[in-house]
Amino acid sequence: MTTDHRIGPPHFGDERETLRACLEFHRATLAMKCEGLTDEELRSRSMPPSTLSLLALVRHMAEVERAWFRRTFEDHDAPMVWSDTVDFQAAYDASESSRAEAFTAWEAEVENSRRIERAAASLDLAGYQPRWDEEVSLRMVLLHVLLEYARHNGHADFLREGVDGVTGA
Repeated sequence: MTTDHRIGPPHFGDERETLRACLEFHRATLAMKCEGLTDEELRSRSMPPSTLSLLALVRHMAEVERAWFRRTFEDHDAPMVWSDTVDFQAAYDASESSRAEAFTAWEAEVENSRRIERAAASLDLAGYQPRWDEEVSLRMVLLHVLLEYARHNGHADFLREGVDGVTGA
């Protein structure tokens, strides 16, 4: 794995700054877990019958970013990245995907999410979450997406170790 360039969250900061920094830290962690690997290595699956791979996680997180930011605050009917329906599992089929394809989609969704968050006047911004069929705050969305990254970065730890034995933060 390459050098750790992640910036940790502030030890003292307001709520928004802390949430933003924690989310950025976890986004950077997923990218770091994928650094230095070939497309084939990124597609390496954990164990049959699972289709989970590092590339699948990147694709999945592109869906999560879109579903929780774009579809909640901008366009409730925006199509998902990898499926015609709201099927988060479709992203896990990365057998024909490449780093370029997956990371281009993920990075575009991350940038869109950042734009939405930074443009919001407060964490109390309300948006409609189609999946839950209810209003949610930007605060809830930031927490939900942060928890998604934290859980999946745990998977990424094991996946990376299985590819080349590299472990660590």
